[in-house]
Amino acid sequence: MRIISGTSKGRRLVTQRGRALRPTSDRVKESIFNILGREVEGKTVLDLFAGTGNLGIEALSRGAKKTLFVEKGKQALQLIQRNLSQCGMEGRSEILLKDANRAIGILNQRSEVFDLILMDPPYEKGLIQKTLMKLCSQKIYHEESILVIEHDRREPLPEMVEGWNLIRQKRIGDTVISFLTPCLSNTEEMSRQKMD
Repeated sequence: MRIISGTSKGRRLVTQRGRALRPTSDRVKESIFNILGREVEGKTVLDLFAGTGNLGIEALSRGAKKTLFVEKGKQALQLIQRNLSQCGMEGRSEILLKDANRAIGILNQRSEVFDLILMDPPYEKGLIQKTLMKLCSQKIYHEESILVIEHDRREPLPEMVEGWNLIRQKRIGDTVISFLTPCLSNTEEMSRQKMD
């Protein structure tokens, strides 16, 4: 597992083999960031279910202003800290040792807003729907934010994702990467049309 591009290109990240963690493969990660392109530069990023910090660190290497990592596992937390330290990125990052849903509530209370949310929950545990519902009720994003979800093809996104528009999907083997943007409410849509 390595950093693919940017200031820390080629640097290997510390990972731990085992069932507890399933780091995003380099191939999937490269696809995610190739599709995002320059959307990462200067942005504030939230890495939910961060694991080793693989996705959030790639975002920092590619010019993200700051990444906030959310991870509930203490073992994973140590890996994130080691990887950030190894890449000299501690100053542009923060780690919350919390369950994703609790973290979203805390971030909302802190009035945090993210431009890019990366979400790679454990596969087939029902966490996508639960987390999307929490994000809908806690607006820690703005109308131009992008949400990227990595999930198994056997766990497709619900047909209607309340509060979100599915704008693109890419399948790599058994993994699907879904890109979403927030839906505008009717009021926001009307006020935007008046301004146009």
